[in-house]
Amino acid sequence: MREKFYRFMIGRNGADQLSRFLTYVALALIVLNLFVGSTVLWLLGLAALVWAYFRMFSKNVARRREENGKYLQLQYKLTQRFRDWRDRQKQRRDYVFFRCPSCKAMLRVPRGKGRIRVTCRKCGNAFEKRT
Repeated sequence: MREKFYRFMIGRNGADQLSRFLTYVALALIVLNLFVGSTVLWLLGLAALVWAYFRMFSKNVARRREENGKYLQLQYKLTQRFRDWRDRQKQRRDYVFFRCPSCKAMLRVPRGKGRIRVTCRKCGNAFEKRT
């Protein structure tokens, strides 16, 4: 039986990160539906599960790879933003963080230096701030 399944899956996409994420979302929606009792949650969970299985069994591997790449880029942006925020929170005791008024780059300067002139490394804009 296992060998038949292996032969069936040849040339198909299989489970990638987006399919796994959709499966977890479907599971969460269906479990949440047990407590809420909403038909909409059940239908959304079922749709997510159908989409995940469609992706797994699809033979259009190039298109599924492209979709997965977009998902991974979005996931990276969100997790990177969270990591940057977490790192800034850890450094708050020793540093003050400013945004450059012209290019919006995040700048870090030592805390407790009084009024200093900050120069942006990205665009070269200089401005004064109190630390």
